[in-house]
Amino acid sequence: MCAVSLVAFTSCNETKKENSEEAVKETIEVVEEVKETPTTPNIVGVAAGNEAFSTLVAAVKAAGLVETLSGEGPFTVFAPTNDAFGKLPEGTVESLLKPASKDQLTAVLTYHVVAGKFEASAVIEAINGNDGKFTVDTVQGGKIDLSLNNGSVTLTDANGNTSVVVIPDVAASNGVIHAIDTVVMPK
Repeated sequence: MCAVSLVAFTSCNETKKENSEEAVKETIEVVEEVKETPTTPNIVGVAAGNEAFSTLVAAVKAAGLVETLSGEGPFTVFAPTNDAFGKLPEGTVESLLKPASKDQLTAVLTYHVVAGKFEASAVIEAINGNDGKFTVDTVQGGKIDLSLNNGSVTLTDANGNTSVVVIPDVAASNGVIHAIDTVVMPK
């Protein structure tokens, strides 16, 4: 009887050992897979990795906002494309990038940032739930009105100028980017 019990015990321990070894192998495979899976960069990293945002990235660097926009967030950034910056009067971008204009540049850039992560579906839901217009507070302290125009989210700045979201929901680890076709300006 002892022999049978000993055989059963040994057999049971071998099964447990095999199960443990298998569990360890599976855990190692999962860890290796996680290591190989690229993580989504933060807002600055996403913008820096896309040539369409090179002017924005240069402006963020000149304003000293790289660390802020690389922070935990979450942030929603209405990011002007290079073409959007190109619509500004000639010399405006160059002037804003000068060290003497850092405060003005910071105000313009932070006017494009909203605290919190608001994907397109949430923005559209907020617009529809508020009689077609939803006002957001920007990190700069001003307000931007969001509405729908021909199915696209449209921003109206403090001066009455408009911009359209041309690429929504660009994912970042600390928020979301919505590319816009025109630079919006605070008062």
